[in-house]
Parts: sequence; C-alpha cells; structure tokens
Amino acid sequence: MCLKKRCEWRGITLRVEEINKPDDLQKKECDLFMIGGGSDREQAIATDRLSPLVREIKAWVEDGVSALTICGGYQFLGEYLQTNSGQKLTGMGILPFYTKAENDRLMSNLLIESGHFGRIVGFENHSGRTYHDFPTLGKVVKGFGNNENSGEEGLHYHHLIGTYLHGPILTKNPGIADYLIEKAYERKSGKKLEPLDDQMENEAKQYAWNRFSRGRTTWIDQVWRRRLS
Repeated sequence: MCLKKRCEWRGITLRVEEINKPDDLQKKECDLFMIGGGSDREQAIATDRLSPLVREIKAWVEDGVSALTICGGYQFLGEYLQTNSGQKLTGMGILPFYTKAENDRLMSNLLIESGHFGRIVGFENHSGRTYHDFPTLGKVVKGFGNNENSGEEGLHYHHLIGTYLHGPILTKNPGIADYLIEKAYERKSGKKLEPLDDQMENEAKQYAWNRFSRGRTTWIDQVWRRRLS
C-alpha cells in the first residue's frame, strides 16, 4: 500500500500481483518484488511451492530488480534455516547464507545507522540468527539485528534488501520505500524519480529515534525465552 500510494502521488501506475505458485508468474516481467514473513511451517511450504522459480528470482536479483524481503522471507533467501530442534529447512538458495533459530526470541525496537539510508527505525521479533558476509542494511544502535553479536542488521545486495525490521519499514522510513521505487523506475523508464515532501514522515521517524535511543530499557527491549515442550 505504501509503495502504491507513493507511486500514485507521482503519477506512476503500479500494478500489484500475488505470486502463490509458479503458474501465477506466467513469464511476466517483474520490476519489484516483495516476500513477507511467516512461521517456519508456512515459509517452508511457500519455499517448496516457489522452488521452480528460484532460477528466475535469482536472475531478477542479479539483474538489479528492486526487492524487499522481511524476516522469514529474508531467511529463506539463504541456503537453510535450522530450527531450534535441529531440523534444517531448505531455503531457496538465492544467496549463500544461513539462519539458526534459538529458544531465545529477539524482540526490540530497532534503530539502525545506515551509510546509504541514514537513520532507520522499526521493530524486530524473531528467533532466527542470520549469518552472512554480504553488505548489510546498517549498524545496530539499539536492538539486535541479524544476531546478538555482529552489530549489523539485514542484507543489501544490488537492489535487494533483506531485513528483520517489521515496523512497518516502508512507512516509517520513506527513503527505503523510494529507493525501491526509484531503482525500479530508472530500470524501466530511464527517468529519475521526482522527490516528495516527507517532512511529516521524517519528523515521526526522528521522534521514534529520540524516544528509543535514550538508553532507557522498556519491557519490550529484552530477549524472551520460551520453553518448548
């Protein structure tokens, strides 16, 4: 909805189509794709059903198609997700990285300093710890990010963004929304994207940054532990 509205304000037509199985694609061109999150079970089913599209999705990524993958969608870009019971769920293998889930759940307001996007705000809630050597979305100022130890959040490869930021990331960070639109628009038309007046959105982002960067710990800024039966 955010991407569609920001295109509408610029007079750009954006057609959104859901891809639930390979036949839904029907060899259509893709300018921007998104993969959301879900539980391990649902993500494994989705990955299995979309596995015939892996070669095509990988080609999109390497060709510079804009992409946003969130949480489980981010994890399953990699080679596998190992659950906290030790089971390995095969990913799509778009990029060579992996995720391991733990009993401890990482939940926090998440603040990121990004060399590309500046300050990023959002919220994370995940048990998976992701490990890779690709460029990241940025450095963690508050929260956990990819895992507790790296101090980094997400993945930024070509025009693909993988992240644990829910947030929702696009409405709280209009620069990221416009980055995805801009790269898709330039690739399709060769034209530059017209800027929008984001004063209200940026003031809201700054308010969130100020509120959660004071060093005050809240009930949500902790690792939650659950016992599995």
